[in-house]
Amino acid sequence: MNQKEKLFFDKLKDIFIGAKIEGESGFINLMKIKSAYFDVIFKELNKEIKEKTKDFPDFKEEMFDKLYTFFKTYFSESGSIYFSYTPLKSKIYERIYSPNKDVILFWKTHMLYYVKTDRLWNNLTIDFDEDGVRYKINFDVSKLQHKKANEKREIIYELKEIKDREITFNVLYSERGKKTKIGEILKEFKKKNIHLDEERLLKLFRIYEKQNEVDYFINKNAEQFLKEQFDLWLKNYLFDDESDFSEKRLKQLKVLKEIAYKVIEFVAQFEDELVKIWNKPRFVLNSNYVITLDRIAKKEGGIEFIEKIVKHKGFEKQKKEWKDLGIIKDFDKGKLFINTPNGKELNKEYQFLPIDTKYFDEDIKLELLSLFDNLDYELDGWLIHSENYQALKTILPKFKEKVQTIYIDPPFNKEQDADYFYSVKYKDATWITLLENRLHLARDVLKDTGSIFVRCDYNGNMYIRFLMNEIFGEDNFRNEIVLRKVNYQGTNVQGRFNPAHDLLYFYNRKANKSKFNIVFKERGREPNWVNAVSPKENKEQNTIYIAGVKFVAPKGHHWRFSQIKFDKLYSEGRIRIKKDYEYVDVFGNKQIGIPQYLESELTPIDSNWTDISGYSFGWKFPTENSEILLKRVIESTSNEGDLVMDFFLGSGTTTAVAHKLKRKWIGVEIGEHFFCVILPRMKKVLAYDKSGISKENDVKQKYNQNNAGGFFKYYDLEQYEQTLRRAVYKPSHPFINFDDKSIYQQYVFMKDLKLLDAMKLDYENNKIKINFDEIYPNIDLAETLSNLTGKWIKKIEKNTVIFEDGSRIDFDNIDFKVIKPLIWW
Repeated sequence: MNQKEKLFFDKLKDIFIGAKIEGESGFINLMKIKSAYFDVIFKELNKEIKEKTKDFPDFKEEMFDKLYTFFKTYFSESGSIYFSYTPLKSKIYERIYSPNKDVILFWKTHMLYYVKTDRLWNNLTIDFDEDGVRYKINFDVSKLQHKKANEKREIIYELKEIKDREITFNVLYSERGKKTKIGEILKEFKKKNIHLDEERLLKLFRIYEKQNEVDYFINKNAEQFLKEQFDLWLKNYLFDDESDFSEKRLKQLKVLKEIAYKVIEFVAQFEDELVKIWNKPRFVLNSNYVITLDRIAKKEGGIEFIEKIVKHKGFEKQKKEWKDLGIIKDFDKGKLFINTPNGKELNKEYQFLPIDTKYFDEDIKLELLSLFDNLDYELDGWLIHSENYQALKTILPKFKEKVQTIYIDPPFNKEQDADYFYSVKYKDATWITLLENRLHLARDVLKDTGSIFVRCDYNGNMYIRFLMNEIFGEDNFRNEIVLRKVNYQGTNVQGRFNPAHDLLYFYNRKANKSKFNIVFKERGREPNWVNAVSPKENKEQNTIYIAGVKFVAPKGHHWRFSQIKFDKLYSEGRIRIKKDYEYVDVFGNKQIGIPQYLESELTPIDSNWTDISGYSFGWKFPTENSEILLKRVIESTSNEGDLVMDFFLGSGTTTAVAHKLKRKWIGVEIGEHFFCVILPRMKKVLAYDKSGISKENDVKQKYNQNNAGGFFKYYDLEQYEQTLRRAVYKPSHPFINFDDKSIYQQYVFMKDLKLLDAMKLDYENNKIKINFDEIYPNIDLAETLSNLTGKWIKKIEKNTVIFEDGSRIDFDNIDFKVIKPLIWW
């Protein structure tokens, strides 16, 4: 291989694999595998190029140049495959014409799955001069465990070592609010006679943090996309080449296409593998239940179980949590029960105290669950700590067409992320792809009677409307609702009016079947007596009777209400006769005296919701939706007992309001605030939360200090990054003539174990045994299998789950066919 060929292959390899990343990461694991395979393939490719170009060796250098020119256009800096570098000369063409639509939405990344936006943290050395003393500052990312999905986590610095004037820091992601220990670092500096103060140290950290942000995508069908684009590129190239149609030239271009196709076929296998991992069902991890004492006490044996847990060693931690949350000031075990003629009963003062099973051992959790004969139907909700695409994809079999109302407030389409706990540097095409991937799944979980609400502002409203029309159908569009926003910008907005509202887009799953309840608000003015007529004549409502007296409608009008409604209003004292009012009736006769009705203090809500707050700040969360807003959303499109979902849960307003309104709920969130904001908030809602809509009179009737309580489950889901990190891929040579396919077409991952490391063959009994603890600790097999099969859980026993249809799965004897999608794809 000559020098030019080597430069070409090295550069092409860089394009395919993407920007270099370091640290502990599933992506790094995959890149190493990808790199090893490329070493093998490109050697074979180079041999083939030599063979195919032996009759025209002068074309070889040109072919390398053309291949590089094409492929660099479609690979981003992260190695993602799409329209990355697309100058005008590329003449991008897409099949965007539809005979059934005059306008459709097209965007640059429409053929992709959005994975995440992340910074590339790399090892870095900074030479720093301070008062004539030179320091060498090293930043080491070898211990950096890359975060999940698009959660926003800050990096922190840990002093690793000091050698003379060389200082090394470990770069780590913060967990649960952990921060860099600046004071301790400065103390160590002083001991080692390092004269760097806090200001200079922070300056060094800022220099390190100026690293690139990169979007990660996966192409849904890389082979089809690249081959189609290559064919178009080749046609453009052919006609731009002064129309040389000689036999030799056509043979050269044929070889160029053959080589390009072989590279595409091989590269596409890596992308297809990522697609499989991205879409595979997920293991449920670290699950726990939160249940109030009244729910336990109602079950047979519940009182005895409560007596048992208050004696358990974990109960002290549970009591501390109640105090930390402000649910109780003190707890007296002696007052927990009262004796009645019917026996021992729970003291109502303590009835809504929430028990979290995380404070107790597994046997206690199983004993609690054994009290319930129809577990999933008795749960009020599920909180899922997960990137939301992974969650929606995983729970789809279980919740397909079961959700009545969805509300989401996704990160707005703007280039700033200071307001959020997760990265939101999505702009236009990237942002649309983020939503498109998830909204397709959201549509599938909605019932035919269901509705979805999507909140945005002026940065994304034009895209949201097109996108929702594309996915839900423009016939299912119901309203563009105007919301009052928080005025973050103050009054000093230069050259434009200060944006004062957000928008809420309301769509049905199927408009002809949708559930909709008219919701009322206070009229905002004193009630008024109004003539009980409507414009236009209507023969069916020309004549009515009030207290036995006949009234004929004025000419060109009809009576506003039916006879039944007039009778009801009259019985309520809301009808009077204005005796001095003269008019000509529909029959041309002169009449004196017209019925009037007293307006209600309430009026139906329209699409202007600026009468209520759009945001609130009760949980100190930057984008906390107000409870009164969610009350309108939920009450208008669902009834008690219906299922409500939010997969951009934020501070947990949607699930809190749904619970107060006696709906069931699902909430999905990836950020660390899942544990420090959402979970505490829902526990307080179960115990009775006085804030928000709890003050509304109609809510007080169903949710109050004597009628609260609840039962929900929360858990983590295995994430894409975790799968990549744990899957076993071993670099190896391609098969020889495997299934009559070339080395470029073979499924190169056929010999890889993926997550099969934990599988053991039981030859004596002809069975496969899986040690799930070797895959992940704390797998919840019952919930995992429920999501996988789509069957709701009826009962959980020690090593068995029983489903609603009566089927059961023994955890020690799981059919490999059932579990296979989780561990080998």
